[in-house]
Amino acid sequence: MFTGEYQHTIDEKGRLIMPARFREVLGDAFIITKGLDSCLFVYPQEEWKILEEKLKKLPFTNKDARAFARFFFSGATECETDKQGRVLISGNLRDYSHLNKDVVVIGVGTRIEVWSKEIWENYSLETEKSYEDLAEKMVDLDLGF
Repeated sequence: MFTGEYQHTIDEKGRLIMPARFREVLGDAFIITKGLDSCLFVYPQEEWKILEEKLKKLPFTNKDARAFARFFFSGATECETDKQGRVLISGNLRDYSHLNKDVVVIGVGTRIEVWSKEIWENYSLETEKSYEDLAEKMVDLDLGF
């Protein structure tokens, strides 16, 4: 399980040091793809396979399902960390998520998210304002709060 928030930078070649705790769970190869809210999603191979199976079950006759699957899979790249724990993030993924230099890497249960520091700070501030309202809505999902 991935948890925590880590501040990092991307070097001029587009490499990001993945937090050591995350590398242990990610394994040798993992998937990075376009996420929601202008961030990147990072999945261990096992989680990616589960997600892939769920997305295969979407009806291809549904326009929204096709659009989502195209967007999600077209951005997916299999990656590995180098000996220094860095991962190369492709230019198209960096462009999509507005990753320049300062980034935030967060653990979100079964996946990792990589955010532009500026976008994360704005998102976090907005979400913090409505955190209690969100919590009330989540109670209905029987999460045990």
